[in-house]
Amino acid sequence: MVVLRLITLIACTAMTLSLSACTSDEGTDKQSSGTESSSNQTVGSVAVFTPSDGVTISGNTPLNKWTKFVPALTDALREEGFAKKHITTSSADSLDKQSRDIQDYVVNHVSAANSSSTDGTAANSADDVTLIVAPVTSADDTTRQYGDYVSATITTATSDTANNSTSSDDATSDEHQALERLTSALTLAQENGMHVIMLASTITGFQPNAYVRMSTAEMIGTIQALKLVNKLALDTVSKDNPKNIEVLVPYTPQSSANSGVGAVLGLPSADDDDESAEPTEEGAQFAQEVFAGAWSVLQPYFKSGKAVSSSGLLTADTTADDWHSVAFACTKQEDAGVALRKRLAMTSRDDTHTRIDGIIAMNDYTAAGVVKELADLGYTGSAADINPSITISGIVENITGKKDLQRSKVPDPIKAPETDTETSKDSSTDNSDADSTVEQTNARWPIVTGYGAYVDVMPQIVAGQQWMTATEDRASLAKDTAQACRLLNAGTALTSSTLSALSSSKVNGKDTSTISEDLLAVSAYNLKAALIDPGYITLAEAGL
Repeated sequence: MVVLRLITLIACTAMTLSLSACTSDEGTDKQSSGTESSSNQTVGSVAVFTPSDGVTISGNTPLNKWTKFVPALTDALREEGFAKKHITTSSADSLDKQSRDIQDYVVNHVSAANSSSTDGTAANSADDVTLIVAPVTSADDTTRQYGDYVSATITTATSDTANNSTSSDDATSDEHQALERLTSALTLAQENGMHVIMLASTITGFQPNAYVRMSTAEMIGTIQALKLVNKLALDTVSKDNPKNIEVLVPYTPQSSANSGVGAVLGLPSADDDDESAEPTEEGAQFAQEVFAGAWSVLQPYFKSGKAVSSSGLLTADTTADDWHSVAFACTKQEDAGVALRKRLAMTSRDDTHTRIDGIIAMNDYTAAGVVKELADLGYTGSAADINPSITISGIVENITGKKDLQRSKVPDPIKAPETDTETSKDSSTDNSDADSTVEQTNARWPIVTGYGAYVDVMPQIVAGQQWMTATEDRASLAKDTAQACRLLNAGTALTSSTLSALSSSKVNGKDTSTISEDLLAVSAYNLKAALIDPGYITLAEAGL
């Protein structure tokens, strides 16, 4: 039915759009075909279709937003020789609108090309057009906390089950039709010589000319675990003095999946009676994958005894399938603090502190709740204390370009601090001193990791409260994508020799040219070079 509709549209527009083929509908989301004639055009045209930015349940904003990527991509396209008038951009807040925008663009372009070929007027070849498409996805509130670029595979099954707590049969049918419309429009584009590059997500049943892989749940978990292992020097840790590590995996419960305002409505959270609220289907899959990424790095250390979990939720026998043991319902930032407090078995700062050396909070939204809770419970110091040669003043001077930081190995005793039952009972004074030493060690500020590079957390990274965050290498991805457009429009094959960031991955079971860049891991040590110098954030946003 969708294909028939497309054919009808092509036939109709071919008779009426021969004059409008040389015009452009600038200033609106729905773009014209962009097939205007120009003797100066050498690299063709590009049409970019992205989602509107997702709305998060907090006031914090991650750097990886579509409104940040599109301008970077446009600038990169201009540097590759694309004329401004041959670059069109469009955003949509639903898959239905996006599919219609893409369908209109493709039909108008094909119709204009057909019309020009019959009446003798000049027109750009369809081979000189590339569509860049980031499909609109139905991410739940928790997944949005990681930003807009998280990769997903859009399928009919996903459409049928997404938002299952409130969606009607009509809504499900509409989304299914939108997916079919999008697939048909992109297929028609390729059949008429256009190229298609998919950003972040893919569509079951459609094979793009190239795929730009952005962050996946597994990558997000992996990079935090790797940085934590490196910072705590787990490879050199003695089993007699293991590091205490906790992993927090937030998810959106089904009861609040569709509200988008869980905190305002008082929907189930970690401190409510409904702690057993099940995650959404999408949320469960994401939680499982993000934990699998972290656990693939941490598991050997737990097996060897170099790492332990104070809460007992992670053991040497834990597998990647046990993600639910460290997952918690999160509808507001305070939920992360409640979950951490329970794991540390503490109720206030007056309690004896539980030793905690590292916390993988998964995203900056959760990390902010963790940092606040640690302060409320009386943990002291900062991540900078783990490397004594790196002081907060030294961090600030490094960021402002006044001096370089010198790293040193993490100092730690060979044996873990003695507990109350292990100290000598011959002298109450000795016991008191030992207790004080143990408490000082246990109350040290841990390493806290996150993801998203939220602008609001930059000051706490500078202060050493959160050790690291991570984000996409947006500038490099934009440059790589622009180069791929130029190569495709020129008829040049995409290979690692023509595009250094290119590799191959499976899309719908087939080898597909894939563009990827390593995630940017950011700490106070490299904040200036990674985020300030490239213009991602300002000195003021870093709290300097």
